[in-house]
Amino acid sequence: MMSAPIPDHALRRLPALDAVRVIGALAVVGHHVGFATGRNAGDTFTGAWLSRLDVGVAVFFVLSGFLLFRPYAHAHATYQRPPGTGRYLWRRATRILPAYWVAVVVCLLILPQNRDATIADWLRHATLTQIYQHGQLKHGISQTWSLATEVSYYLILPVLAALLLGRRHRPDGVARIALAALVVTGGWVALMGTGVLSLGLHTMWLPSYAGWFGVGMALASAHVALRIGTGERWRWLDDLGRAPLACWTIALSALAVATTPVTGPRDLAEPTAAEFGTKLLLYAVVAVMLIVPVAFGPQTRTKGIFDSILGRWLGRVSYGLFLWHPLVLEAIYLIDDRPEFTGDPLGTFALTVAGGLVLAALSYYAVERPFQRWGHRWPRQRRNTSESQRTVAVATAAN
Repeated sequence: MMSAPIPDHALRRLPALDAVRVIGALAVVGHHVGFATGRNAGDTFTGAWLSRLDVGVAVFFVLSGFLLFRPYAHAHATYQRPPGTGRYLWRRATRILPAYWVAVVVCLLILPQNRDATIADWLRHATLTQIYQHGQLKHGISQTWSLATEVSYYLILPVLAALLLGRRHRPDGVARIALAALVVTGGWVALMGTGVLSLGLHTMWLPSYAGWFGVGMALASAHVALRIGTGERWRWLDDLGRAPLACWTIALSALAVATTPVTGPRDLAEPTAAEFGTKLLLYAVVAVMLIVPVAFGPQTRTKGIFDSILGRWLGRVSYGLFLWHPLVLEAIYLIDDRPEFTGDPLGTFALTVAGGLVLAALSYYAVERPFQRWGHRWPRQRRNTSESQRTVAVATAAN
């Protein structure tokens, strides 16, 4: 079943949100640089903030929940057919997998730390199943645990949409979606606290982050309701969107709290379930307060900056920056023959971002954009071909 055309302005694209991905990507780079230089584990102000820049993952997940669920919410609210599952999955696959597979091949082949990679390692990473056993993340692509988690969300989204939205549009849908997601994550964290689940393994699985995706989905439902005129109770989100400085102050404050010991160790030591849950909650606040001023409210100067030519370009290559920056970071240490956990974080960050953007641009123009065009064109061509054949058949019969 193909998606019904949706001419309504409520589903217009929000290109400024692409630039928000850059914030998430740069935060993840900063976190990894902090770890590589040994600053994350240090009892310093810089180390505290670098250690919590993994908040970029929350930005990615909340944003994905918002953008991917919005077409379903719109179709449901306007009594149209939901997006076709086949087309949706095909476009997700052509967007994510080609560049990812190239990164996997390059990292497993050229990094000396990966010389012991087995066929099982190749298969796990090729199928994004490396997060389902202990110790399976390889050098240069260890950050892709979050991509594996996100892809599991992609796969179940059509089912989630059907279950959460129901048959009739309800004004309490926003709160219901957010509550359901938070209950899933809360229950999952509670199972970790009782020892049923492992804090070393199950913190990478989708239920840990259902709350982040769910908050994004709830924001998407509220956004649709506001745009079609049925979301008066969510008008405060548009009001909040008019005050970006207030939103970002809240985000910065939540992140500041996260830099304290309440969110657990700064290194790779396991947190307690309570510390992990606290981090999830604080990071959700940060991500929401970053996204609301860009997604909600009228056009502002802030949105104009995010929607600039540079902002859009950085948004396009942000996925490549996420994929390739660990390889650049590993290469810096190999070429410079640096000992582990040493180096200047600022200089290392600058080099990693610069090299990452070069590889990200190559990835975008040589791999991602061609496959995206193919992903957008192939279903349409098949549909147009079928329609043309039906037209010819009808014309032939009439003659």
